[in-house]
Formats: sequence, C-alpha cells, structure tokens
Amino acid sequence: MKKNNPQQKLKKNIWRIFYIALFTLLLLLIPAPNLYFRTIEKTNGISFGESIKLPEPPFYPQRQGSNPPDVSAEGIYIVDIPSSVILYEKNSNTKFLPASTTKIATALVALDYYQLDDVLTVKTVTNNGRTMGLVPNEQITVESLLYGTLVHSANDAAYTLAENYPGGVEKFIAMMNKKTSFLNLSNTHFTNPVGFDDKDNYTTPVDLARLAKAAITDKVFAKIISIKSITVSDINFTRFHPLTNVNELLGKVAGVAGVKTGFTDSAGEILVSEVKKNGRSVLFVVLKSQDRFGDTTKLIDWVFGNFVWKNIREITPSGFTPAILGQ
Repeated sequence: MKKNNPQQKLKKNIWRIFYIALFTLLLLLIPAPNLYFRTIEKTNGISFGESIKLPEPPFYPQRQGSNPPDVSAEGIYIVDIPSSVILYEKNSNTKFLPASTTKIATALVALDYYQLDDVLTVKTVTNNGRTMGLVPNEQITVESLLYGTLVHSANDAAYTLAENYPGGVEKFIAMMNKKTSFLNLSNTHFTNPVGFDDKDNYTTPVDLARLAKAAITDKVFAKIISIKSITVSDINFTRFHPLTNVNELLGKVAGVAGVKTGFTDSAGEILVSEVKKNGRSVLFVVLKSQDRFGDTTKLIDWVFGNFVWKNIREITPSGFTPAILGQ
C-alpha cells in the first residue's frame, strides 16, 4: 500500500484551511446571504390594521332584584339569546308532552326540503283538533301550509307537509328525529308531526328552548311566527283559509315576536315566546301550565324588571358566574 508523504498531507491541510477562510470571507463581504441572518424587530402581537375591528362581546344579564314570581307552569326555561345565559329554570330536564310545539320541528324539516312555492296536494285530511279546513285533493303551496302550521297551529296543514314528503309521514318523522340529533336534543323524540299525545312524543324545557332558538335563526320561520292573522288560499283561489295566531300575547304584550303554542288535556298549556325588548332578546318556555299567557306575562315582567345587561368588561369575576345554554 502506498503511504502518504507527510509534506503532501501538510500541504492538503493548508489548502483546506485556505478554502474555508476564503468561503467565510465571501459570506461576510457579499450582502445577499446576510438577508437571511438579519435581526427581526420585536412585535407587540398581531395587528389587523385600522379597518378591521373585532366584534364586541355580548352583554351579560345579571339579576339585581326579586325572586321569580309564583306561576302554575311545571316546566320553565328562560334564556338570554345572544349570550346563552340562563335566567331561570324549573324542571328544565324533565320530560313533558310537547303538544303542538312539535310543529316547530315539523316546520324546520319542511323548510329544509321544500321550496316555499312548491305545490302540495292534500291527501289524508286530519280533522282532529285545530285545523285550517283543508279538503281532499286541494292544491296549496308550502308557504301557505307553513302559515297554517305555525300561525293557526293547524293539524291538517302539518300532516299535509309530512304526507307529501318522499317516503311519506314515516320518513318525515324520521327526519324530525334526525333534526333533534343534529341539534343535540338528547331528551326529545317525536312520533308524529302534529303533536298528538304519545308517551314517546316528548321533550324537555331546555330541549324545547334549543329547538326554538335554532328555528328563529331561519328568516322565513321568524317572519311567519310574528304574523297575528293572515288569509291564504289554494293555488286556484277557490278556497280561502283565514288563519289566526293562537298566541294571545302577540300584539298585546310589547316585544313578543312569537314562537309557538301547544295544548292538550294531558300536556296542559304550553307557550314558547321570543321577546325583544330594550335592545335585548330573551326566550321563554313554559310547559304544563294552567295559564300559559298569564305565567309568561309575569315572567316577562320579572325578567325585564329585575335583570340588567352589562358588558363583560364591567363585570368582576368574583360577582359573575354565567350559566350557559350550550347550543
């Protein structure tokens, strides 16, 4: 094997040192590489610019007055809509018969599938309970049926919406229950689109509030439930149906904007109300009441007379523990 000459080895090392020194010198003298090593100035967080503003946090309600009034309702749930803070609850997770508040879910499923100007044919006429007077083979728009369902609480209108759904009433009810699952209403189940009493047709005050809260975000739904009375007709203008809102508080108590009534002998009186007052929006749910309109009026007066809404910056952590609706 050929051995390296010590002088040649020394010469190679000298040249290696020379090349390293030359490369280092070039890095220091040429400006372009130094762009990658320049010092970055410190920042004080991310700036969005003057034209972008973050949304203001919602105002949070705080009770500063008396206890809630005595009312007959066995189930109550009152929630501030923007902040989701619970203002008062009573048996909020107890299951109750929903009666015609079932039609909130009926309307949501119909709005998901139909167009307002779709024309449906009345097949089976349901004459039990409150109706709008539909007749067999009558052709009427979905919009008119929604007015019948939500304003007049007409059972024949709700049933017609369900019966014309692909797969019929059974599939429509399945979609109602799918809607409850989507909204995480774990204690709600429907067996019919009308609200007929059934041990497996049930809800709770908190679930009913969540269902109503989802419904009023739909502009069509919100518009319909605010109507006190209206007359609709079939598509040929041969049959006319005068409809009157069952909610006696609408147009009588300032701020009431809907939502839905319900009643059967077993379910008692039920009322879901959205109240917009003093720049605030509050949802009231009363179930199994002996006087739904009187109970709700007392609760509205109590809420707006005993709560103040404050910006979160004004609230000290030690004095405020919000209860959140969660949906």
